[in-house]
Order: sequence, then C-alpha cells, then structure tokens
Amino acid sequence: MKNNNFTIALVGNPNCGKTSLFNVLTGSRQHVGNWPGVTVEKKEGTAFLNGREITVIDLPGTYSFSASSEDEIVAVAYIMDEKPDMIINVIDSANLERNLYLTLQLIEMNMPLVVALNMTDEAEKKNIYINKEKLSATLGVPIINTVATKNIGIQELLEAALAEDTLKRTSVLDYWKGLINEFKPLTDAFADTGSFDKETRTYLAMRALEDDAYAKNLIDSNASLREIIQNEKKMVNDRLGFEPAMVIADKRYSCIAEIIEASVRREKTVKKDITDMIDTVVTNKWLGIPLFFGIMFVLYQFTMGFGNNFLGGYVELAFQMLAQWVSVLMAESPLLLRSFVSDALIGGVGSVLVFVPLMFTMYFLISFLEDSGYMARAAYVMDRLMQAVGLHGKTAVAMIVGSGCNVAGIMSTRTLDTRKDRMIGILISPFISCSARLPVYALFAGAFFKDIKIGFLPVAGLVIFSLYLLGIIVAVAAGKLLSKTAFKQEKSYFVMELPPYRMPTLKSLFRHMWEKTESFVKKAGTTILGIVILLWALSVFPFGVEPGSAESVLGKIGAAIAPVLSPAGFGSWQSAVSLVVGIGAKEAIIATLGMVYGTGENTLSAILPLYFTPLSAYAFMVMTLLYSPCAATIAIIKKETNSWQWAILSVAYSLIIGWTAATLIYQLGSLIG
Repeated sequence: MKNNNFTIALVGNPNCGKTSLFNVLTGSRQHVGNWPGVTVEKKEGTAFLNGREITVIDLPGTYSFSASSEDEIVAVAYIMDEKPDMIINVIDSANLERNLYLTLQLIEMNMPLVVALNMTDEAEKKNIYINKEKLSATLGVPIINTVATKNIGIQELLEAALAEDTLKRTSVLDYWKGLINEFKPLTDAFADTGSFDKETRTYLAMRALEDDAYAKNLIDSNASLREIIQNEKKMVNDRLGFEPAMVIADKRYSCIAEIIEASVRREKTVKKDITDMIDTVVTNKWLGIPLFFGIMFVLYQFTMGFGNNFLGGYVELAFQMLAQWVSVLMAESPLLLRSFVSDALIGGVGSVLVFVPLMFTMYFLISFLEDSGYMARAAYVMDRLMQAVGLHGKTAVAMIVGSGCNVAGIMSTRTLDTRKDRMIGILISPFISCSARLPVYALFAGAFFKDIKIGFLPVAGLVIFSLYLLGIIVAVAAGKLLSKTAFKQEKSYFVMELPPYRMPTLKSLFRHMWEKTESFVKKAGTTILGIVILLWALSVFPFGVEPGSAESVLGKIGAAIAPVLSPAGFGSWQSAVSLVVGIGAKEAIIATLGMVYGTGENTLSAILPLYFTPLSAYAFMVMTLLYSPCAATIAIIKKETNSWQWAILSVAYSLIIGWTAATLIYQLGSLIG
C-alpha cells in the first residue's frame, strides 16, 4: 500500500453518475489532460479524508472490459499496469443488471474494490429496492449507498475505500473459480512464462480466450501461448459447441441473474415515469428529427437575441468607452504606440472578447441539454438519418460534440468500433459549425440582418441556423461519398444508452459553461493576441506607409490572394488576410478584421457594410464554415489517423468545397438579384 500517495480509480458504465462523484470528491482540485500516447481524456483530482491526501483518477466510462474501443483499452490498461490502491466501481442503482457485468469483471481481477451504489433515490422512485447487505455479502465487497449529485454517502464511501479490511479482500466468486479450473491448462501455461503475477496471469488467460485486445497485445509476441489459446478454444468449441467467450459471458450473466433474484425487490408500477412520457414525443419516429432541429433553432435564436444582442451590447458599449478614453489619454503618444493599442489590442483582441456573453449563453443552453439527458436522444433520433445515408449512428454524436469544438468531435470518434466509421467521422467533423466560428456568424449576421424580420422571426437567427444546417448537410454528403469510395467496408450497428431525464443543477451548468468558455477566453489572451501582434507588425512595415494600409507587407500578402476570392464576392486584401489567419484559429478572423479595418472608436459591425453587401457577407460566412479546419483540428486529424496525408487531404478538399460553395452562393445570388 502506498501510504503517502493513495490512489483511487473511479470505474463505471456511462451515465452512472461517475463524473458527478468525481466532481464532488475533488471539487476544484482537478485537471484534465490526455492519457500518454492516446487522445482519451484523463481526469485527475485530489480528495481529502481526515487530512489525508488522495489522488482520484476518473477512468473512461465503459460497459465492460472487453477492450475493443480505445476507451476500454485505456481503462483496462490503467488498472492492470498502474494497479491503483483502490477501485471505486460506480453503479447506477436503477440499472443494476447491466452495471453488474463490469462489477464481476473487476472482482475477477481480485483487486481492492468498493461499490458505490449510486442514484439510489432514482431507483426507489422506480420502485426498485436493493438489499445492500445481501448484495455486499454475495459479491464479497463493501457497498455504500450514494447520491453524488446531492453529496450523500460520499464521506462513508471514502472511509470504506481507505479501510484496512477493504484493502485485504482476496475472495472471488465461485463461478470464476470454476472457470479457472475449467481452463487450467491455459492458466498453467501463463504461469510457466513467469511474466506476470498470479492474479494477472489468471485474468489475462481468461481475457485472451475472450479475444480481448489488451490481452492479445500482451501475448502477441509469444508464439507458444498463442498456440495454446487456439487449441483451448478449439477444445471448448468441440466439447460445448460454443466459443469460450460465450461460455464465460454466460457464466457471468447466470451469476448476475442469481444476484438480482436474491438482492433486488421490484414493486410493479402501472404508470409510465416522466422519462417514458417525454420519450414518447422526443424519440418519436416522425417528430424526433423535426423536434431536434426546432430545439437547435430556438437555441440559436436565444443565443443571438439574449447573449449577443442584449448582453453583448453592454460589452460592446464598454469597449467603445474604453476606446474613447484611450484615444484621449494617448493623444500625445507616438503614432506606432497609438496604432498598437487602438488597432491591435482594442480593435483586434477586443473584437473577439465582445462575444464572450454569446459563448456563455450558448454553452449554458447546450450544457442544460446535455445534463438533462436530451443530447443522448438527439444522437438516437439522428441515427436514423445517418443510417439512411450509410453512416454509423454514433457519427451523429461526433457531429453534435463537434458543434462545441471540432477537436472534441474528432476525439469522440474513438468510441466508434470500425476503422471505416472512425475515419469517416474524423474527416467530416470539420464541416460542423464549431463555437469558434459562431462569433464570425454573429458579427456578420448582426451587421447585415439584425433589423430584418420575416414575420416575427429575426433573420439574423435564421442566417446562423442555416449555416449550422448547411454544415450538417455538407458533412453528411461528404460521409456518404467517403463510405461509397475510400471506405467500402462492413456495416456496424448503433448501440447507445438513453439515460433518464434529470433536472441539471445550476452549479453543474455554470461549471460546464465556464469549462467550455474558458478556452475561448484563454485563446483570446494568448494565441489570438500573439497572432494580432504579428499581424500588426506586418501592417506597419515597411516604415513610412500608413499602418494597416494596402501598401504594408500585410496588405501586399492579402492583395496576392484576393483575386482568387473575387468570384465569391469578397476579393479584398483584408478579407484574404483574415481567412488565411483563420486557418490558425477561426476566432482570429474577427481580430484580424478589427485590426485591418482600424475600427478605432467605431464598432466593427458598423464598418463592415462599407466593404460587404448582405450577399457577399453570407458568402463569406459560408467560406468561414467550410474552407479549412483550424490548426488544432488539422493536428488532431494527423494524430488520430496517424497520417499527414489525411490531414493535408482534409485541408485540400475543404478549401475546394468552401470556395465552390461561397462562389455558387454569390454568383447565383447576384443573378437572382
């Protein structure tokens, strides 16, 4: 036992309340990163009990340790290789049968284990009553009732995790001992290698029979073990008529059925619960998809009306007052210094920061949809649309996640099982409108369509909604094309849990809202500031030219590219420079426009109509949506595909698609008038 650095790993199914437990255990004492060598998110935090410091690791949610997806391999590898001092298995009490499969696999590992029987309040609302003492005695592990969202049972859980009796537990269930005897030649063969300790080699022997990816990786170089495993599989198949994996799974399910029979009491209900009633409408075959797009439409309308126009208006007014104050204060300062403060800092970075209220509003609403359980339904109803065009339903999940950030959307494709689905998910994700593009939409929609209405609907909200819809259409079309050409492989099926609806807590909503907006604010203060300073330097050289003019180095770079953009209706050197910079970070498009147009005491939205028409403004927004992934997205495509070829290809074809779409819209729009 590592007394000075006690480590607890949290393990559980998706939607079992594991993240809520992690948050309440660690509070603000947590940080997020990636597991070494992979892109699976790693959450690590610190908890305290009676002055003792405890490291808490939140492992990826998984239904079993079958180790087929990257998440499962990471979870298994962490437990097998790092051997944490204690494992807390978080169980959704209302779904005990399904959750116990993972619990049995943890018990098979014979490692120190405590079960957190979470969300017991919701189970009782469904008239499900679990005899905790009987369940604990059957499994041979301590069990603590918890409701993580209400901070119930947390102290008792930590005390149980650190108790000496828990750490000394060695018993395993009878069915597992029977399986070990059944496959003794294989476990003996593992013992002969001398490569693993007793518990590890026994567990690995069984997992190898189940074709577990983690076990196979470990024994891949040992030809004699591979031969013994194949012989053992054949013997079991000949004797029982089933693959060993099916025999082992059957033993586990039989054990679970006996446990449920002995430990769980259910009282019959005649009424549908609230989740069933809402799902009757939300997941309806005909209403589900229109309802999803309707909710997204309302979300963007509210984001624009309240977040951008109302709250953002106060921030914009504050920056105007700041610009006027600085103008008076620096009236006698050198021209270059005034240009730097006015054009680079206020005109550039300030133009980005005015959209912080908009980001707060949008992420608050999206967090509400996620925490309430609706986003899982959105993925479910979108599955039908995705399957209709030959794509996997989970690709819809990646697209929904990608609306927050394309990098996160691409990372979420790791849950897809086949290479075909994963590659398609990665390559189409950049077409989804991410939050970094939203300020560009908000700026142009506000500048050109703010006062126009169709009936009672503001056109600005419709414009932004149309861009999100266009991104989905292009992504689906590209996915269809890829599935028929570059990735003609086997079909896979969509399996996803629909959690019960819950009312999110304000604390959770604000936490998620801040976590997602924080990177936007940090980027404005670091990456975008750096880009703006570099651009400002290019805009004032060579000395003697007017800062930010067409004669500057920046102006000449933009002028060289501008003719290519003329057919799309925005062939100015300022537009060209902003789009080039936008490949680095989409938010930088606004900062660049703010600087090259020298907004000074005016707002950028007031100046844009001098350089764009409503039609060319819409074409510019379409170009921003489609023309290229940002640098961070390009890097993650390279990392996920392990190929620069795919990363470069994604940039090349999106440039063509973006330019073509913007040009078509502008030219056709001009013809129509």
